[in-house]
Amino acid sequence: MPPLLWLGLAGLLLTAVLIGVDSDGLLLVGGLAALLLALLSGSAPLLPVGGQLLVFAALVGVAYSLVRRWSMARGERAIPPAAGAELAEVITAFDQRGEGRVRWQGQSWAARNLEPGRPLTSGSAVIVMGREGTRLQVLPHGDLLSKGDSCSSS
Repeated sequence: MPPLLWLGLAGLLLTAVLIGVDSDGLLLVGGLAALLLALLSGSAPLLPVGGQLLVFAALVGVAYSLVRRWSMARGERAIPPAAGAELAEVITAFDQRGEGRVRWQGQSWAARNLEPGRPLTSGSAVIVMGREGTRLQVLPHGDLLSKGDSCSSS
């Protein structure tokens, strides 16, 4: 009976991953661990159910921490840079929380730096990646805008 329960749990978790419920890999790791336990307990019942639960928890904990460490090391961004992204100019330096103000399309906008570890000072060029309500999401561009440059569109 336990192999069928593990197989059912694996099916549920992996189906949730396929329909897009999993955003950080926890359900995928849990589904794969349950599938592994279904295979192991079906071929040779090694542990009682309580021991299998402990093995499941250990597998999920270790694998999930490895997945999180790997994704942090890759440094993925929530929004990848677009080819036709528009430029804006920083008019108020960004603070440690990654918040500041930019001039975009002739207007002053509140903005959030998607790379808060990189400082953005007044006069810096940024790439507008998107919006959250009235707050722009920006990435550092790296170049300083000259006084005559227009920040309306690239």
